[in-house]
Amino acid sequence: MTCNVGGIERPIRMIVGILALGIGAFAELPPVGTGVALVVGTIALVTGAIGFCPLWRVFGINTCPITAGRKS
Repeated sequence: MTCNVGGIERPIRMIVGILALGIGAFAELPPVGTGVALVVGTIALVTGAIGFCPLWRVFGINTCPITAGRKS
């Protein structure tokens, strides 16, 4: 996997992921809302942490700096 999530996008994804997980865990949402918040939070947090998003690859989007995007 090569990096395709970088720059300011990574910390934003991680913050959004943590917030969504917190909302899913502690807000009094209906079960479906809780599930959606937890799934969205997990995806955002993981893709931000590892720097790779499969959906970005499908659409050909790459926000990672050129040197960091290369696989060694």
